[in-house]
Amino acid sequence: MKKSNSTVRIAFASFIGTAIEFYDFYIYGLAVAMVIGPVFFPGSDPAAQALNAFLTFGIAFLARPLGALLFGHFGDRIGRKTTLVASLLVMGISTMLIGVLPGHDMIGWAAPALLCLLRFGQGIGLGGEWGGAALLAAEYAPKGRRGWFGMFPQLGPPVGFLFAVGSFLLLSQWLDDAQFRAWGWRIPFLASAALVIVGLYVRLRLTETPVFAKAMSVHQPVKLPLAELFRHHAKPLLLGALAMVVCYALFYISTVFSLSYGVTTLGIPRPQFLTMLCVAVVFMAAATPLAAIAGDCYGRRPVLLVAGSAALLSGFLLAPMLGSGSPFQITAFLSIELFLMGATFAPMGALLPELFPTGVRYTGAGAAYNLGGILGASLAPYLAQQLVLHGGLAWVGGYVSIAAAISLLAVLMMSETRDRELA
Repeated sequence: MKKSNSTVRIAFASFIGTAIEFYDFYIYGLAVAMVIGPVFFPGSDPAAQALNAFLTFGIAFLARPLGALLFGHFGDRIGRKTTLVASLLVMGISTMLIGVLPGHDMIGWAAPALLCLLRFGQGIGLGGEWGGAALLAAEYAPKGRRGWFGMFPQLGPPVGFLFAVGSFLLLSQWLDDAQFRAWGWRIPFLASAALVIVGLYVRLRLTETPVFAKAMSVHQPVKLPLAELFRHHAKPLLLGALAMVVCYALFYISTVFSLSYGVTTLGIPRPQFLTMLCVAVVFMAAATPLAAIAGDCYGRRPVLLVAGSAALLSGFLLAPMLGSGSPFQITAFLSIELFLMGATFAPMGALLPELFPTGVRYTGAGAAYNLGGILGASLAPYLAQQLVLHGGLAWVGGYVSIAAAISLLAVLMMSETRDRELA
């Protein structure tokens, strides 16, 4: 069949990769909250298990900027398509290997060591994924619709999360706790192989983006995109990373930390809490197109300022609503937080590519996105666990508000990018 770059194909190709990558990433986050500690860090008390598991969660966020720089280098030099295929393979293979990794009871200390290595591989792959998917959408977007096209990579996370939560929810219905801990948790990791095959099929049928192809016909590629980025574009790199902090904090406090807290401290059954999260993620998916349309109409900055201000105030809701123990109040809180996550996240699909010129755009957008992850998410579940142990839920809410304030300040220091030409 002949290769085609229709509007639908481009939208689907930019969406499907991030959906798969985030599915892979989220099943680990959910497994951390439920099973990773006992399987790979046995022999300690439950609190220590949780902290150790959350630290392996953070390893991938430390790897993500390295992945962004690695894949960004080749994406800016040889093209978007080849690099996107490679990032998907790295992420997919790492995820499948976690699914077959023996636990501590079989191979001892090598189990957590290999888990850390594969988690690092997940981070490398995801680090290269988002920047390329966002560029694929933005560099094909018609004039005035860059925010809308940039939305499609942003739809990947909520859809990937729904698949991840849905898979664990189904397993909780079919298996008892002993079966789930023994082998059931591995099934979602192994199932990602089928999704990776679909993603590869779609991406291999693409051709290069017109913006990159035109740039390469006029200029030689930048020899060292990273050096060029730091030399001439350090400010937008830093501001872009700081603008992302609130997105990550909202998401991972609402999902990984809240799931762990709800199940272990509040005693809410895991299937029930996963169902509550599925409801809340629908609000994130609903906010994504709304914020993208608003970004095209009014600009990226106004949308981010309004959503970020609401996120700052939402931190004050965490203690009374999550701590209430009421499933209704907790679901309402999770829905508010994930709606705001969608509203702050959607404009980034257009904003971050707009901050950088073509020669360093893959490197710059990916690095900003993933550096934001280190600040906003790598230690978010771990810090939240520490904060709730030493100060209570109100301190976790303060963490969310501070993250929102950081992003608000960064957006205030930016200029509007909606009308910039990418070519």
